Amino acid sequence: MPNKFIQRLNNPVLFRVFLLWKLPAAFFSGVRVREIDEQHCVVTVPYKWFSQNPFRSTYFACLAMAAEMSTGSLAMAHVYDRKPAVSMLVVKFEANYFKKATGRTRFECKDGALLLNAIEKAIATGEPQVCVTTSTGTSKQGDKVAECFITWSFKAKEAASRK
Repeated sequence: MPNKFIQRLNNPVLFRVFLLWKLPAAFFSGVRVREIDEQHCVVTVPYKWFSQNPFRSTYFACLAMAAEMSTGSLAMAHVYDRKPAVSMLVVKFEANYFKKATGRTRFECKDGALLLNAIEKAIATGEPQVCVTTSTGTSKQGDKVAECFITWSFKAKEAASRK
């Protein structure tokens, strides 16, 4: 059975409504999910007036938004409609920047299995679990622009209410 959350992200209208409602900064910055399945996610952010910095490149916060969305979309796909429900939260963000982002930057995360394992362990043990994901940003020419490490925390909600 196809993942309903992934189907919704792949629908351009539903995705834009979701962004405008839940992540308006990402909507106006032009952040978009380009590819997603249960194992990987590709998100892009353009270099444009709304996402630029004074140094003629994409503002680091817009790059961070796209990197986080590439990992967060995968995580949300795995927690969507879970019983028990699972909460998720970014608890740490680290980034290394290698080159100016002067065009569309593509962030890819391939940690779907890693995220799923942490979520399932959180449900099985009733204990919060953390998972460090990697999102790599590249330019249109294939040059590495940034490498971001986003640490997610997952906690089964019903397990938390039993304490």
